[in-house]
Amino acid sequence: MAVALPAVAWDQVLTLLAPLPLALLANFAERGPRDVASDVKRGTIAPGWVGFVRAPSALGWFTWAVLLVVAMAFLLFGLGTALTATSAQDGARLVAYGLLQAVTGLAATVLLWRPVRTQVSRALPLDPDSPVHTTALVLSVLLFGTQAAAQLTLNVPAQTTAGRQLQPVDLVVQEIPFALVALVGVGIFVRRDPAQTFRRLGLVRPQLHQVLFALAAAGAFYAFSTGVDALGQQITPGLSRAVGAASQRLFGQLGNPVGIATIALAAGLCEETLFRGALQPRLGLLWTALLFTAVHTEYGLSLDALAVLILAVTLGLIRSSANTTTSAICHVAYNALVGLNLVQTVAVLPAVGVEAALVAATAGTWYLAGRGGRAAATR
Repeated sequence: MAVALPAVAWDQVLTLLAPLPLALLANFAERGPRDVASDVKRGTIAPGWVGFVRAPSALGWFTWAVLLVVAMAFLLFGLGTALTATSAQDGARLVAYGLLQAVTGLAATVLLWRPVRTQVSRALPLDPDSPVHTTALVLSVLLFGTQAAAQLTLNVPAQTTAGRQLQPVDLVVQEIPFALVALVGVGIFVRRDPAQTFRRLGLVRPQLHQVLFALAAAGAFYAFSTGVDALGQQITPGLSRAVGAASQRLFGQLGNPVGIATIALAAGLCEETLFRGALQPRLGLLWTALLFTAVHTEYGLSLDALAVLILAVTLGLIRSSANTTTSAICHVAYNALVGLNLVQTVAVLPAVGVEAALVAATAGTWYLAGRGGRAAATR
Protein backbone atom coordinates (compact mmCIF):
# COMPACT_ATOMS: atom_id res chain seq x y z
CA MET A 1 0.00 0.00 0.00
CA ALA A 2 1.49 3.35 -1.01
CA VAL A 3 2.14 5.90 1.69
CA ALA A 4 1.24 9.47 0.81
CA LEU A 5 4.02 11.97 1.35
CA PRO A 6 3.15 15.02 3.44
CA ALA A 7 2.16 18.00 1.36
CA VAL A 8 4.62 20.86 1.26
CA ALA A 9 3.33 24.40 1.68
CA TRP A 10 4.57 25.48 -1.73
CA ASP A 11 2.96 28.90 -1.43
CA GLN A 12 5.30 29.68 1.47
CA VAL A 13 8.28 28.27 -0.41
CA LEU A 14 7.53 30.42 -3.46
CA THR A 15 7.27 33.48 -1.22
CA LEU A 16 10.72 32.72 0.19
CA LEU A 17 12.10 32.28 -3.33
CA ALA A 18 10.60 35.56 -4.58
CA PRO A 19 13.77 37.65 -3.91
CA LEU A 20 15.91 35.40 -6.16
CA PRO A 21 15.14 37.09 -9.52
CA LEU A 22 15.73 40.55 -8.04
CA ALA A 23 19.00 39.47 -6.42
CA LEU A 24 20.18 37.96 -9.69
CA LEU A 25 19.20 41.06 -11.66
CA ALA A 26 21.02 43.35 -9.20
CA ASN A 27 24.18 41.27 -9.45
CA PHE A 28 24.17 41.45 -13.26
CA ALA A 29 23.64 45.22 -12.99
CA GLU A 30 26.69 45.50 -10.73
CA ARG A 31 28.97 43.10 -12.55
CA GLY A 32 32.03 44.55 -14.18
CA PRO A 33 33.09 47.91 -12.73
CA ARG A 34 33.22 46.77 -9.11
CA ASP A 35 36.07 45.08 -7.31
CA VAL A 36 34.57 41.79 -6.15
CA ALA A 37 37.44 41.17 -3.74
CA SER A 38 36.45 44.09 -1.52
CA ASP A 39 33.57 44.21 0.91
CA VAL A 40 32.54 47.84 0.56
CA LYS A 41 34.29 50.07 -1.95
CA ARG A 42 32.68 53.49 -1.94
CA GLY A 43 33.04 55.82 -4.87
CA THR A 44 34.17 53.22 -7.39
CA ILE A 45 31.01 53.59 -9.46
CA ALA A 46 29.68 56.88 -10.76
CA PRO A 47 26.10 57.27 -9.49
CA GLY A 48 23.30 57.64 -11.98
CA TRP A 49 20.28 59.86 -11.47
CA VAL A 50 18.57 57.19 -9.41
CA GLY A 51 21.68 56.16 -7.55
CA PHE A 52 22.54 53.10 -9.60
CA VAL A 53 25.50 52.53 -11.87
CA ARG A 54 25.62 54.18 -15.27
CA ALA A 55 27.34 51.14 -16.79
CA PRO A 56 25.56 48.97 -17.64
CA SER A 57 22.89 51.66 -17.46
CA ALA A 58 20.04 49.58 -18.85
CA LEU A 59 20.29 46.93 -16.14
CA GLY A 60 20.81 49.57 -13.47
CA TRP A 61 17.68 51.43 -14.51
CA PHE A 62 15.71 48.21 -14.86
CA THR A 63 16.70 47.02 -11.38
CA TRP A 64 15.65 50.35 -9.92
CA ALA A 65 12.35 50.23 -11.82
CA VAL A 66 11.54 46.73 -10.61
CA LEU A 67 12.29 47.72 -7.00
CA LEU A 68 10.03 50.75 -7.42
CA VAL A 69 7.20 48.56 -8.72
CA VAL A 70 7.60 46.13 -5.80
CA ALA A 71 7.65 48.92 -3.22
CA MET A 72 4.63 50.63 -4.77
CA ALA A 73 2.78 47.31 -4.84
CA PHE A 74 3.19 47.02 -1.07
CA LEU A 75 2.04 50.61 -0.66
CA LEU A 76 -1.07 50.12 -2.81
CA PHE A 77 -1.86 46.73 -1.27
CA GLY A 78 -1.72 48.26 2.19
CA LEU A 79 -3.96 51.17 1.25
CA GLY A 80 -6.40 48.81 -0.48
CA THR A 81 -6.56 46.57 2.58
CA ALA A 82 -7.19 49.52 4.87
CA LEU A 83 -9.92 50.98 2.66
CA THR A 84 -11.82 47.73 2.05
CA ALA A 85 -11.64 46.26 5.56
CA THR A 86 -13.77 48.80 7.40
CA SER A 87 -16.91 46.65 7.32
CA ALA A 88 -15.23 43.34 8.09
CA GLN A 89 -15.59 41.56 11.43
CA ASP A 90 -12.01 42.40 12.39
CA GLY A 91 -12.12 45.68 10.51
CA ALA A 92 -10.06 47.72 12.95
CA ARG A 93 -7.24 45.19 12.97
CA LEU A 94 -7.20 44.89 9.20
CA VAL A 95 -7.23 48.67 8.77
CA ALA A 96 -4.22 48.95 11.08
CA TYR A 97 -2.51 46.10 9.24
CA GLY A 98 -3.13 47.76 5.88
CA LEU A 99 -1.85 51.12 7.06
CA LEU A 100 1.33 49.56 8.42
CA GLN A 101 1.82 47.75 5.12
CA ALA A 102 1.37 51.05 3.29
CA VAL A 103 3.95 52.71 5.54
CA THR A 104 6.32 49.83 4.79
CA GLY A 105 5.88 50.29 1.04
CA LEU A 106 6.38 54.04 1.40
CA ALA A 107 9.59 53.53 3.39
CA ALA A 108 10.92 51.14 0.73
CA THR A 109 10.03 53.66 -1.99
CA VAL A 110 11.83 56.49 -0.21
CA LEU A 111 14.98 54.35 0.03
CA LEU A 112 15.20 54.38 -3.77
CA TRP A 113 16.11 58.07 -3.57
CA ARG A 114 19.89 58.16 -3.39
CA PRO A 115 20.24 60.98 -0.78
CA VAL A 116 18.20 58.86 1.64
CA ARG A 117 20.44 55.85 1.07
CA THR A 118 23.47 58.05 1.57
CA GLN A 119 22.19 58.99 5.01
CA VAL A 120 21.40 55.36 5.80
CA SER A 121 24.92 54.36 4.79
CA ARG A 122 26.24 56.49 7.65
CA ALA A 123 24.73 53.95 10.02
CA LEU A 124 24.96 50.75 7.97
CA PRO A 125 28.05 49.38 6.15
CA LEU A 126 26.56 49.56 2.68
CA ASP A 127 27.36 51.38 -0.54
CA PRO A 128 24.49 53.68 -1.58
CA ASP A 129 25.56 53.37 -5.24
CA SER A 130 25.41 49.58 -5.30
CA PRO A 131 22.40 47.86 -6.92
CA VAL A 132 23.05 44.76 -4.80
CA HIS A 133 23.21 46.69 -1.54
CA THR A 134 20.17 48.77 -2.44
CA THR A 135 18.19 45.65 -3.32
CA ALA A 136 19.12 44.04 0.00
CA LEU A 137 18.15 47.17 1.90
CA VAL A 138 14.79 47.65 0.18
CA LEU A 139 13.80 43.98 0.48
CA SER A 140 14.85 43.89 4.14
CA VAL A 141 12.60 46.85 4.90
CA LEU A 142 9.69 45.16 3.14
CA LEU A 143 10.32 41.92 5.05
CA PHE A 144 10.58 43.58 8.44
CA GLY A 145 7.63 45.90 7.87
CA THR A 146 5.37 43.07 6.72
CA GLN A 147 6.28 40.85 9.67
CA ALA A 148 5.96 43.71 12.15
CA ALA A 149 2.55 44.66 10.77
CA ALA A 150 1.33 41.09 11.24
CA GLN A 151 2.68 40.83 14.77
CA LEU A 152 1.22 44.19 15.87
CA THR A 153 -2.26 43.70 14.44
CA LEU A 154 -2.92 39.98 14.01
CA ASN A 155 -2.89 37.05 16.42
CA VAL A 156 0.02 35.23 14.78
CA PRO A 157 0.46 32.49 17.45
CA ALA A 158 -3.23 31.58 17.14
CA GLN A 159 -2.97 31.45 13.35
CA THR A 160 0.11 29.23 13.68
CA THR A 161 -1.74 26.91 16.06
CA ALA A 162 -4.53 26.54 13.51
CA GLY A 163 -2.05 25.74 10.74
CA ARG A 164 -0.46 22.49 9.65
CA GLN A 165 2.26 20.59 11.47
CA LEU A 166 5.69 20.54 9.92
CA GLN A 167 7.33 17.35 8.74
CA PRO A 168 11.10 17.08 8.13
CA VAL A 169 10.59 17.55 4.38
CA ASP A 170 8.64 20.77 5.05
CA LEU A 171 11.43 22.20 7.15
CA VAL A 172 14.12 21.33 4.61
CA VAL A 173 12.18 22.77 1.67
CA GLN A 174 11.36 25.96 3.61
CA GLU A 175 14.94 26.52 4.79
CA ILE A 176 16.78 25.89 1.51
CA PRO A 177 15.53 29.19 -0.02
CA PHE A 178 17.44 31.11 2.68
CA ALA A 179 20.70 29.57 1.48
CA LEU A 180 19.80 30.07 -2.19
CA VAL A 181 19.03 33.75 -1.66
CA ALA A 182 22.36 34.15 0.15
CA LEU A 183 24.35 32.48 -2.63
CA VAL A 184 22.61 34.40 -5.43
CA GLY A 185 22.69 37.63 -3.45
CA VAL A 186 26.48 37.67 -3.12
CA GLY A 187 26.81 36.91 -6.82
CA ILE A 188 27.79 33.29 -7.19
CA PHE A 189 28.67 32.53 -10.85
CA VAL A 190 27.95 36.18 -11.71
CA ARG A 191 30.43 38.31 -9.74
CA ARG A 192 32.16 35.58 -7.71
CA ASP A 193 33.28 32.03 -8.24
CA PRO A 194 32.32 29.44 -5.57
CA ALA A 195 35.55 29.91 -3.57
CA GLN A 196 35.09 33.71 -3.47
CA THR A 197 31.42 33.23 -2.59
CA PHE A 198 32.15 31.07 0.44
CA ARG A 199 34.83 33.48 1.64
CA ARG A 200 32.41 36.40 1.25
CA LEU A 201 29.80 34.48 3.25
CA GLY A 202 32.31 33.70 5.99
CA LEU A 203 31.95 29.96 5.45
CA VAL A 204 35.54 29.04 6.18
CA ARG A 205 37.26 26.33 8.18
CA PRO A 206 37.03 27.27 11.87
CA GLN A 207 39.79 26.83 14.42
CA LEU A 208 39.37 24.38 17.28
CA HIS A 209 38.84 27.04 19.94
CA GLN A 210 36.13 28.62 17.77
CA VAL A 211 34.26 25.32 17.54
CA LEU A 212 34.47 24.79 21.30
CA PHE A 213 33.38 28.36 21.94
CA ALA A 214 30.37 27.89 19.64
CA LEU A 215 29.31 24.78 21.56
CA ALA A 216 29.77 26.52 24.90
CA ALA A 217 27.79 29.53 23.71
CA ALA A 218 24.96 27.26 22.53
CA GLY A 219 24.73 25.64 25.96
CA ALA A 220 24.76 28.99 27.73
CA PHE A 221 22.06 30.39 25.53
CA TYR A 222 19.92 27.28 25.91
CA ALA A 223 20.04 27.81 29.68
CA PHE A 224 19.19 31.50 29.16
CA SER A 225 16.24 30.80 26.84
CA THR A 226 14.92 28.17 29.26
CA GLY A 227 14.99 30.77 32.03
CA VAL A 228 13.26 33.34 29.83
CA ASP A 229 10.56 30.79 29.00
CA ALA A 230 10.00 30.07 32.70
CA LEU A 231 9.85 33.81 33.42
CA GLY A 232 7.30 34.29 30.66
CA GLN A 233 5.09 31.58 32.14
CA GLN A 234 5.05 33.55 35.37
CA ILE A 235 4.62 37.07 33.95
CA THR A 236 2.47 36.42 30.88
CA PRO A 237 1.02 32.92 31.36
CA GLY A 238 -1.68 33.29 28.69
CA LEU A 239 0.72 34.47 26.03
CA SER A 240 3.24 31.79 26.99
CA ARG A 241 0.59 29.10 26.59
CA ALA A 242 -0.34 30.48 23.18
CA VAL A 243 3.31 30.53 22.06
CA GLY A 244 3.83 27.03 23.44
CA ALA A 245 0.78 25.77 21.57
CA ALA A 246 2.01 27.37 18.35
CA SER A 247 5.46 25.82 18.73
CA GLN A 248 3.97 22.43 19.54
CA ARG A 249 1.73 22.67 16.50
CA LEU A 250 4.67 23.53 14.26
CA PHE A 251 7.31 21.18 15.62
CA GLY A 252 5.29 18.49 17.40
CA GLN A 253 6.01 15.92 14.69
CA LEU A 254 9.76 16.54 14.78
CA GLY A 255 10.50 14.97 18.16
CA ASN A 256 12.44 12.04 16.68
CA PRO A 257 16.06 11.62 15.54
CA VAL A 258 15.32 12.64 11.95
CA GLY A 259 13.21 15.59 13.04
CA ILE A 260 15.76 16.80 15.60
CA ALA A 261 18.58 16.55 13.05
CA THR A 262 16.45 18.46 10.54
CA ILE A 263 15.67 21.23 13.02
CA ALA A 264 19.32 21.53 13.94
CA LEU A 265 20.97 21.34 10.54
CA ALA A 266 18.47 22.81 8.08
CA ALA A 267 17.59 25.89 10.11
CA GLY A 268 21.03 26.41 11.60
CA LEU A 269 23.00 26.18 8.36
CA CYS A 270 20.60 27.89 5.96
CA GLU A 271 19.58 30.76 8.23
CA GLU A 272 23.17 31.52 9.22
CA THR A 273 24.25 31.53 5.59
CA LEU A 274 21.69 34.23 4.80
CA PHE A 275 21.52 36.36 7.93
CA ARG A 276 25.04 36.27 9.33
CA GLY A 277 26.83 35.34 6.10
CA ALA A 278 25.20 37.47 3.42
CA LEU A 279 23.22 40.22 5.16
CA GLN A 280 25.15 41.22 8.28
CA PRO A 281 28.23 42.58 6.44
CA ARG A 282 25.90 44.84 4.44
CA LEU A 283 23.04 45.67 6.80
CA GLY A 284 24.86 45.67 10.12
CA LEU A 285 24.53 43.48 13.18
CA LEU A 286 21.45 45.06 14.80
CA TRP A 287 19.26 45.39 11.68
CA THR A 288 20.11 41.81 10.69
CA ALA A 289 19.23 40.60 14.19
CA LEU A 290 15.87 42.36 13.97
CA LEU A 291 15.21 40.71 10.60
CA PHE A 292 16.12 37.31 12.02
CA THR A 293 13.71 37.83 14.90
CA ALA A 294 10.97 39.04 12.57
CA VAL A 295 10.93 35.83 10.52
CA HIS A 296 10.36 33.73 13.65
CA THR A 297 6.70 34.67 13.73
CA GLU A 298 5.53 31.78 15.92
CA TYR A 299 6.78 33.57 19.05
CA GLY A 300 4.54 36.61 18.65
CA LEU A 301 5.29 39.64 20.82
CA SER A 302 6.52 37.62 23.78
CA LEU A 303 9.56 37.25 25.98
CA ASP A 304 10.51 34.31 23.79
CA ALA A 305 10.80 36.71 20.84
CA LEU A 306 13.09 38.89 22.97
CA ALA A 307 15.20 35.79 23.65
CA VAL A 308 15.41 35.14 19.90
CA LEU A 309 16.58 38.73 19.37
CA ILE A 310 19.32 38.28 21.97
CA LEU A 311 20.31 35.00 20.32
CA ALA A 312 20.51 36.80 16.97
CA VAL A 313 22.73 39.52 18.43
CA THR A 314 24.94 36.87 20.03
CA LEU A 315 25.26 34.98 16.75
CA GLY A 316 26.09 38.26 15.03
CA LEU A 317 28.87 38.96 17.53
CA ILE A 318 30.24 35.46 16.93
CA ARG A 319 30.15 36.09 13.19
CA SER A 320 31.96 39.42 13.61
CA SER A 321 34.66 38.05 15.89
CA ALA A 322 35.13 34.70 14.13
CA ASN A 323 33.22 33.62 11.01
CA THR A 324 29.86 32.38 9.82
CA THR A 325 30.88 28.75 10.21
CA THR A 326 31.34 29.30 13.94
CA SER A 327 27.97 31.05 14.32
CA ALA A 328 26.36 28.21 12.33
CA ILE A 329 27.87 25.61 14.68
CA CYS A 330 26.44 27.54 17.62
CA HIS A 331 23.03 27.78 15.96
CA VAL A 332 22.98 24.08 15.04
CA ALA A 333 23.99 23.04 18.56
CA TYR A 334 21.35 25.29 20.13
CA ASN A 335 18.62 23.95 17.84
CA ALA A 336 19.70 20.40 18.66
CA LEU A 337 19.32 21.10 22.38
CA VAL A 338 15.86 22.57 21.77
CA GLY A 339 14.94 19.53 19.69
CA LEU A 340 16.17 17.11 22.35
CA ASN A 341 14.03 18.94 24.87
CA LEU A 342 10.99 17.93 22.82
CA VAL A 343 11.51 14.31 23.87
CA GLN A 344 13.43 14.55 27.15
CA THR A 345 14.24 17.28 29.63
CA VAL A 346 17.96 17.99 29.81
CA ALA A 347 19.43 17.01 33.20
CA VAL A 348 20.78 20.07 35.00
CA LEU A 349 23.90 18.76 36.75
CA PRO A 350 25.37 16.87 33.77
CA ALA A 351 24.59 19.85 31.55
CA VAL A 352 26.43 22.22 33.91
CA GLY A 353 29.39 19.85 33.93
CA VAL A 354 29.52 19.67 30.14
CA GLU A 355 29.23 23.46 29.90
CA ALA A 356 32.06 23.97 32.38
CA ALA A 357 34.23 21.52 30.46
CA LEU A 358 33.53 23.33 27.18
CA VAL A 359 34.37 26.70 28.68
CA ALA A 360 37.63 25.35 30.08
CA ALA A 361 38.51 23.65 26.78
CA THR A 362 37.73 26.84 24.88
CA ALA A 363 39.99 28.91 27.13
CA GLY A 364 42.76 26.34 26.91
CA THR A 365 42.73 25.96 23.14
CA TRP A 366 42.40 29.71 22.62
CA TYR A 367 45.44 30.28 24.84
CA LEU A 368 47.46 27.60 23.04
CA ALA A 369 46.45 28.97 19.63
CA GLY A 370 47.51 32.47 20.64
CA ARG A 371 50.74 31.21 22.13
CA GLY A 372 51.51 29.28 18.98
CA GLY A 373 50.86 32.33 16.86
CA ARG A 374 53.16 34.48 19.02
CA ALA A 375 55.87 31.86 18.89
CA ALA A 376 55.66 31.71 15.09
CA ALA A 377 55.87 35.49 14.88
CA THR A 378 59.12 35.59 16.88
CA ARG A 379 60.93 33.01 14.76
